[in-house]
Amino acid sequence: MPEMTVESAASELQKRIEHRAARVGILGLGYVGLPLGLTFAEKGFSVIGFDVDPEKIEALGKGASYIKHLDPDRVGAVTRAGLFAATADFSRVAEPDALIICVPTPLTLQREPDMSFVVSTVTEIAKRLRRGQLVVLESTTYPGTTDVLVRGLLEETGLKCGEDFFLAFSPEREDPGNKSFATATIPKIVGGVDPVSGDLAQALYDQVIARTVRVDSARTAEAAKLVENIFRAVNIALVNELKTVFDRMGIDVWDVLEAAATKPFGFMRFNPGPGLGGHCIPLDPFYLAWKAREYGVTAKFIELAGEVNVQMPHYVLQKLQFGLNERGKAVKGSRILILGLSYKKDVDDTRESPAFEIIDGLLRMGAQVSYHDPHIPRTPRMRSWPLLKAMDSQPLTRDLLASQDAAVIVTDHSAVDYDLILRSSPLVVDSRGVYRRAQPNVVKA
Repeated sequence: MPEMTVESAASELQKRIEHRAARVGILGLGYVGLPLGLTFAEKGFSVIGFDVDPEKIEALGKGASYIKHLDPDRVGAVTRAGLFAATADFSRVAEPDALIICVPTPLTLQREPDMSFVVSTVTEIAKRLRRGQLVVLESTTYPGTTDVLVRGLLEETGLKCGEDFFLAFSPEREDPGNKSFATATIPKIVGGVDPVSGDLAQALYDQVIARTVRVDSARTAEAAKLVENIFRAVNIALVNELKTVFDRMGIDVWDVLEAAATKPFGFMRFNPGPGLGGHCIPLDPFYLAWKAREYGVTAKFIELAGEVNVQMPHYVLQKLQFGLNERGKAVKGSRILILGLSYKKDVDDTRESPAFEIIDGLLRMGAQVSYHDPHIPRTPRMRSWPLLKAMDSQPLTRDLLASQDAAVIVTDHSAVDYDLILRSSPLVVDSRGVYRRAQPNVVKA
């Protein structure tokens, strides 16, 4: 059999992609990987999902969804059709023609990039990498990850990128709970380590995404993702800082923002809160700032925004202390109810939620802490707060609220009865602007 050339390998894969005969492997079945895998399967691709969590594998095998905003009927339909299967057996990574990496890229305790999940996943791929495979990284990261770190690990096999295998970066743009945009309708940025890799990655996503946006390199794609989230982080930091300034002046920041937002040009509204959550916005500024130092550059503006946002949970705690002090109480020994654990409204996603930083601070000060969240019946195990014990969500009743010394609104879920909270709580600390009019038992934070 004649040896496969670069052109024939790429051409063969291109044909398999265009005829939807290519098999797709999704590595990491979380908030990014699972919706992406379902999207490929719904478009007729055969998909293998890989994950290390046996509970996820079991649920998917039964056609169930463990992500609340994903319709379980979608999982059941593609599973019954034989188009989607989940496994924890990474020896099968040689089977797919395209491998898409969707694993976490958190920060270390020192707020430096933690690439351990990417490294371990790529190492598993490298053990079985074969000629003609396309590998795409979707995990948010610093520029240079794909063409240096990932490429380096894969080329340790002796196979060459752009010749034997193909490599690209295409940043995820998932927004859990967003009813206006889904995986298939959000434009997809694609950047290859080399032109052929970029062509193949674009061809793959063209089959399932309404619009792909081709850029000249993997580094450009990596940088574009960071810019998207740094833009949000910086603007949120601005309104968070304005909130603290206006509070000292006796001005309601929510009134200010509503007035400013009436300008039809030159202003984009961002809202303050108790801190940033989710997998991207709290982390991405630190990724770029860390990488910039390698080039002798200090990203002062970005780092300052990160510092402002990191301090917001502590600002909420200060406001709680103030409210309790006005009532002759200390935090130590007080019963505090946290309202909302997820990082954003009406979802069950707790990644990097400021609620956990607030709970951790309260426990360290000796408070008795409970919580209510209609979307999260039990606290998940949190990597960043390993000492927090598991808790169950408490039913929101008048008796529960009256028994607490304070209730802290961290996430403003639509399903929560805020009138009941206002009527029944001796003290409410509002970090989301739920109560617009001044109330004797409400402290705005």
